[in-house]
Amino acid sequence: MTDSAETGSNSETESNKAARKRRRREPPPDPSPLPGLVDAHTHLAACGGRDPESVRAILDHAERVGVGQVVTVADDMVDARWALDAARWDERAFAAVALHPTHAAELDDAAKAELETMVADPRVVAVGETGLDYYWPGKSETCAGPDVQAEAFAWHIDLAKRIGKPLMIHNREADHDLLDILAAEGAPGTVIMHCFSGDQNVARECVDRGYLLSFAGTVSFANAGELREAARLVPDEQLLVETDAPFLTPHPYRGQPNQSYCLPYTARALAQIRDTDESEMSHILGRNARRAYAMPLR
Repeated sequence: MTDSAETGSNSETESNKAARKRRRREPPPDPSPLPGLVDAHTHLAACGGRDPESVRAILDHAERVGVGQVVTVADDMVDARWALDAARWDERAFAAVALHPTHAAELDDAAKAELETMVADPRVVAVGETGLDYYWPGKSETCAGPDVQAEAFAWHIDLAKRIGKPLMIHNREADHDLLDILAAEGAPGTVIMHCFSGDQNVARECVDRGYLLSFAGTVSFANAGELREAARLVPDEQLLVETDAPFLTPHPYRGQPNQSYCLPYTARALAQIRDTDESEMSHILGRNARRAYAMPLR
């Protein structure tokens, strides 16, 4: 009797595990359309957008639910080339190029020269993502250490100022050092804190400096109470929304594949957090992104 019960329990456990695995592979359903949105940070290549047809399909899907434009972002030089290609293939895509802090050791003279050329392209609307990441050093043999990251970050800050384009920030577990470097180097006119994850104190510091704070699906997670408090204090004109796709799919689809079409879920979460009508929230978020990135109105 006990063996039979244990066998049944084990089978149920295996069944539940299989169901969870299947769910993680399934894309979320389409949200109800919320017109006027801009995905302020996505990774089209990582979402499968590596040729004109696949990029068009991703953006067509997004546009059907109200996401009319996206900024596709680079982590390394290969991604930077993909991002610029995507922005040239489809007028709804714009690019941001830089070396992610975990790739900071790759910022040699050749990479600098290529990035300088790329950021001058009119389809590139930001220098990013760059910044500091203190999570990965020590966990990954290929990740640049803090000193190398800081040097690369300073170079990207200077590049953004020289070219006159926004600086898109990656910050993971490095709040104070990152803000200190920005202050010491002198920030460009527009700074975007991508996938903001700090507490209220960091949010207030960024707001006081005039930075834009971009919120991803993490703001909707059940354990993100502190982040929601930070989202409440950001003035309307300093607020952005992003997917960071294919990562950070919003609740209740956390762990499933993310794409730009999922953005209305996070925009609606922000509207609820800030007690704002969802259509007005969409207007605010889209307007801010188009202003920050100097995008045409669609």
